[in-house]
Amino acid sequence: MENPVLIFGAGALGRQALDIFQRNGVVVYGFLDDNKELHGTEIGEVSILGDTDDGGFLKIIGNKCEAFVAISERPVREKLVAMLNDRRKTMPVNAIHDTAVVSEMATLGHGNFVGARVTVAAQATIGQHVHLQSGAIVESFATVGDFVNIGAGAVINDRVTLEEGAFIGTGAVLVSGIKIGKNARVGAGSLVIADVAANATVFGNPAQAV
Repeated sequence: MENPVLIFGAGALGRQALDIFQRNGVVVYGFLDDNKELHGTEIGEVSILGDTDDGGFLKIIGNKCEAFVAISERPVREKLVAMLNDRRKTMPVNAIHDTAVVSEMATLGHGNFVGARVTVAAQATIGQHVHLQSGAIVESFATVGDFVNIGAGAVINDRVTLEEGAFIGTGAVLVSGIKIGKNARVGAGSLVIADVAANATVFGNPAQAV
């Protein structure tokens, strides 16, 4: 990445993104965050410059600067992505940790967070604005929809489908071939052996609806 990057969100995820970009030799221009108490402070040597809708900083995004949205809350993340699409005609870049293993035969969209020691196997498909936390595994031919969150150490086995907005908790294991519906939630440590309906929440070993 030749251009510097502006990170939206100065919380825990923003700090992880800063670490990723710096490890990859990418200059971080600064942070934008709506917590005014943070404005003018620094994380390391990188300043928190202003609000996420500050037009003075937004105008540099495009040819001169990239953007990355480091917001855990999905509705806020969706709003910021839509704003960048509409006002700046740009898509956020990916933040991929240097210890992650992403197959050249995998397909990745834009704006994804790929944490330390994540594995994305050949023929896996990752959508856009997906969060893959540390140590998560996505096996071959799995499909991960937009705005999905996969927790640390979760295992998404081959040919699993995760529809848009699904949440997979830390350490969950999804057996091969199942489908997790739109906006469904899988609790931490669960073993999922059957399809999960849209908007449902499951937990346990084997996972059951709660």
